Amino acid sequence: MKILGIVAEYNPFHNGHKLHIEESKIAISRDTATVCVMSGDFVQRGEAAIFSKYARAEAAVRSGADLVLELPLPWALSSAEGFARGAVGLLGALNCVDYLSFGSECGDMAILNSLATALLDPNIDVEIREELKSGISYAAARQEALSKSIGSLADHLETPNNILAIEYLKAIYNQRLRIEPMTIKRIGTGHDEEGGSASDIRNMLEAGKPIKKYVPKEAYGIFKREREQGRGPVTMEHLECAILSRFRMMDELDFADIPDDSEGLGNRLFSAAQEETSLDGILSAAKTKRYALSRLRRMCMCASLGIKKEQSEGLPPYARVLAANEAGRNILKTISEKSSIPIITKPAAVKELSVECRRLFEQTSAAHDLFVLGYSAKEERRGNADWRTSPKII
Repeated sequence: MKILGIVAEYNPFHNGHKLHIEESKIAISRDTATVCVMSGDFVQRGEAAIFSKYARAEAAVRSGADLVLELPLPWALSSAEGFARGAVGLLGALNCVDYLSFGSECGDMAILNSLATALLDPNIDVEIREELKSGISYAAARQEALSKSIGSLADHLETPNNILAIEYLKAIYNQRLRIEPMTIKRIGTGHDEEGGSASDIRNMLEAGKPIKKYVPKEAYGIFKREREQGRGPVTMEHLECAILSRFRMMDELDFADIPDDSEGLGNRLFSAAQEETSLDGILSAAKTKRYALSRLRRMCMCASLGIKKEQSEGLPPYARVLAANEAGRNILKTISEKSSIPIITKPAAVKELSVECRRLFEQTSAAHDLFVLGYSAKEERRGNADWRTSPKII
């Protein structure tokens, strides 16, 4: 049996995600088992997920995935490079994943490999620093530097899925993993996929519009259940007061210790947090043309969740199971024999792990406690759910 790895957020799981799994398995073999590393309650764009990690993992397993593992919080809220390094590193630590499949706008492994190889050249960092002196953003500086060495191929860095694909390849090569990468061409633009983009579906959910045609039947049933029980959709507007209250209790040193702080960004956020009355106001007050809004959103989310600098610089020290089916349970048996990191199936087992693992789990648990404050049903907002919730076995 071959094991396919996928890195995802499934925010929420939709028809394009199901198609990606199916096409990947066709390219390998039909009996391929799929293990997904998925962001938890907060995602890489610096926002809360629309539904909890438990609901999204269950939707994925009922719709085509076999096993879903949680990407620990610091890596889920990291830059594209940190996100990819953590997720790919987690898959690599399982020591049984044969393939990594990811979407890309270009759908061409030769192009993606050329870009990844160029970015791994130490000399490119010098060129990027030179371009940054002109005051442009890092993304623009990187593309400009690359265009001087590989020409028009650098244009492929303009689209988000290509960027993530290149970071996945860099992670595989840097960590010397025996995982074969493969890409599936994405239909649409940006994060769009067949049948509507994840962002469109989130907007529809927030507006109370029907999403049935855009998500698999099994996933739709889960999302419908979550809505009926008052467990979503969760938005940043729902969490705004809770997040602002945390900001008001932080000092300047706290903001200086969050990831991605450079050139006084943490200070700008701290000052804005004392004056502004909304998250959008804080972001607008702190924004400069040099830094992407997504970076500021991640910094805000890291500040509110207590994520510190350097937390995501290494690799995840454990993998937590969120959901699995029968094939997924078979993967777990293989993982238990080969993995170089502990696999958490029962939360209580965390207490027997290293101090690093316990602290990370506690931080992730605290993040879930904040997330549930976004539920409309007050009775669903109890704390410590991460310590009581076992994997969903289907």
